[in-house]
Amino acid sequence: MVRHGKKYQEAAAQVDRTTAYQPQEAIKIAKKSAHAKFDETLELHLRMGLDPRNAQQQVRGIALLPHGLGKKVRILVFAEGEAEKIAEGAGADFIGSDDLIKKIEGGWIDFDTAIAIPEIMGKVGKLGKILGRRGLMPNPKSGTVAAMNDLPRVIEDARKGRVEYKLDRTAIIHVALGKVSFDEKMLMDNLTAVMEAVVKARPSGAKGQYVKSAYITTTMGPGIKLDLSTALTLSAS
Repeated sequence: MVRHGKKYQEAAAQVDRTTAYQPQEAIKIAKKSAHAKFDETLELHLRMGLDPRNAQQQVRGIALLPHGLGKKVRILVFAEGEAEKIAEGAGADFIGSDDLIKKIEGGWIDFDTAIAIPEIMGKVGKLGKILGRRGLMPNPKSGTVAAMNDLPRVIEDARKGRVEYKLDRTAIIHVALGKVSFDEKMLMDNLTAVMEAVVKARPSGAKGQYVKSAYITTTMGPGIKLDLSTALTLSAS
């Protein structure tokens, strides 16, 4: 049994675990109950009605958060030749090929997003065990393997607040929505962007109820259950 501290207990007392809250109300409670000395991250957790072992029921994609994540995103681009110049002009923080691969093999992972051009993925593939478990491996499905001419757009999207979501082995999707210091509308806009993206990404092999439950929580706070019918119909349009 996990024992929580006094501040957590005070925060949890503000949440009725038998209630499914409207998204805006849930965000308001999450902001009010945040108690850490640092600026906590608001997170979304979706329990999916999918089988992680079934290749036809995989969910993975990206969502562009209108208000970003509240932090500077450090972007690494694996590129060579002309693509290096394009990535540099687009504002990537780290650009290279064999030099970066060697540096990462030595233990360096001081970046938040990795992008690669297709021509270099044969070399980058050797980093799968290092970057894969940290969610940093470039992947066509997540839009982080991009043609040379498409690099400026992909880098710009990453800078704005591009988040990746995917089904984990326990059939849950975890996504950051921004900082607790954001105002309620900003967090609501970011939540809407993620929910809209996940709903649209429903795989053809999905059977029955696609999303079983949705919760938001802060880094150090209790889970707050969302009214699922409302959450699933959120739309930016």
